[in-house]
Amino acid sequence: MGWVMAILPLGLLVLGFPIFIVLLATAVVLIVGFTNMPLAMAAQIMFGSLDKFVLLAVPFFIFAGELMSRGGISERIVNWVLAMLGGVRGSLGYTTVATCEFFGTMSGSSPATVAAVGRLLYPSLRAHGYDARFAVGIVTSSGAIAAIIPPSLVMILYGIAAEQSIAALFLGGFLPGIMIGLMVAGWVYVYARRNGIREGGAFSLAAIGRATRAGAWALGTPVVILGGIYAGVFSPTEAAGVAGIYALIVTLFVYREIDWRGVLDVAANSVVLTAQVMVIVAAAGVFSWLLTVSGVPQAIVAFIQGLNAEAWMVLLVVNVFLLIVGCLIDPASALLILTPLLAPVVKAVGVDLVHFGIIMTVNLSIGMFTPPFGLNIFVSQSLFDVPLKDIYRGLVPFIAINVAALAIITYVPWLSLWLPSLAR
Repeated sequence: MGWVMAILPLGLLVLGFPIFIVLLATAVVLIVGFTNMPLAMAAQIMFGSLDKFVLLAVPFFIFAGELMSRGGISERIVNWVLAMLGGVRGSLGYTTVATCEFFGTMSGSSPATVAAVGRLLYPSLRAHGYDARFAVGIVTSSGAIAAIIPPSLVMILYGIAAEQSIAALFLGGFLPGIMIGLMVAGWVYVYARRNGIREGGAFSLAAIGRATRAGAWALGTPVVILGGIYAGVFSPTEAAGVAGIYALIVTLFVYREIDWRGVLDVAANSVVLTAQVMVIVAAAGVFSWLLTVSGVPQAIVAFIQGLNAEAWMVLLVVNVFLLIVGCLIDPASALLILTPLLAPVVKAVGVDLVHFGIIMTVNLSIGMFTPPFGLNIFVSQSLFDVPLKDIYRGLVPFIAINVAALAIITYVPWLSLWLPSLAR
């Protein structure tokens, strides 16, 4: 049974089957061929995997992110950040990073952030002297910060799989997300200075005032979402619904850049994206259950404990493994499959599971823009029509920066645990 569980999924992945088919096919073969359980168990477990209140956050955050992208909210945030930075050398690069962080506090979706911010800033980056490789690299990689800055769909899925507080995970993502943004901004400064780039006009309080007035409703979005969560007004799941309603009101009635037909289009796209996530959640639930009942997590924990490996060594091995996995499959699938396996392993060597959730999130966010199959790469290619080889080259320095940040986050737990500890 163990060999089938390992070889069959790999074989199906190599043949190009979608991840949910890989998981379901493997589960069906194992149930029929190696157990006495009825096949109806698979359907019951799939339903149980979806029957969780916190999963309601997924469609609402997807809907809110799509509305923000198409309804003028993202454009006003870009203009506000650019006004704040004025004529600082590399201001467009800083604006790209800062806007991705800001947009991440509203959508929680990495591909949505790349699409929303990239449409607005990639042409400006190119027009002001940034070459295509750098421009596409910073947009593609910075969009992944949305998976780390709360509210994060990836953290919601981890919280479900590891049975950890989603609010604590959200708090834990703030400092790591800001640190990554600052490290990328450092590279922007080096690049801009090396290439003699100095775009934009002088700093102007009047320009900031105009941008703030124009974008006040857009800037209020993260205040409503995160302020409501941490003030105890509503839960993270309820915050997703609030985000959707707020985005609908602002885009439809305040900015009026979208009509009811556009809202229906956004809703239809959100349904498709939600279905893609949920079918993976359901299939991963069956596969994870089979792993558990077959004793795989317990065997891995026993093996690691038998090696008497220290925590830093275990985390190093886990990080390398997750970086490889992140290059091949999407974060939702990786989290739902691997969390039940890895959480007991790291817990056994004394790693806090909230800290580990941030480590997994950062790891898999890097996978979003790492060749060959990073989803953000294909979003950028479709948006900007840049050859894949140029996108890959442009991403190299940003991958290096993010891996360095991952090492710091892994071995400095304070970054992930300080804010959650204040809320306890």
